[in-house]
Amino acid sequence: MANRLYEQGREAFARGQIDWVGATVRALLVDLADYTPNTAVGGDDNLDDIPAGARVATSAPLTGKTATGGVCDAADVTFTSVSGDVAEAIVLFVDSGTPSTSRLIAIIDTATGLPVTPDGNNIAVTWDNGANRIFRL
Repeated sequence: MANRLYEQGREAFARGQIDWVGATVRALLVDLADYTPNTAVGGDDNLDDIPAGARVATSAPLTGKTATGGVCDAADVTFTSVSGDVAEAIVLFVDSGTPSTSRLIAIIDTATGLPVTPDGNNIAVTWDNGANRIFRL
């Protein structure tokens, strides 16, 4: 697998339904032993498509979000006091407050530090500072 956008998330950007800078976007540590991502058209679209048992930890809302030239970035994030299963991926989603309407945006599974084994301590995520930052539309 490789880092990629969920197709329904990409469509939501194209239709103006996701405002990266204005939306409440969170990061989710995910156990891929309990979740098989389907990012294709007609596949996973909302948070409720990720089984509760695969959701290891959820971040506070991302801050410092920017969108320049279709490149989306944000301040680095820290998951606090994380315990549970090994997390092999990070999923970004727009948090509507309801899993069935919280749109999935991207899944990152090839990054420094992944997989990560929670031990009750904080887990810091440093987003890529390369040309594509977190992701490019």
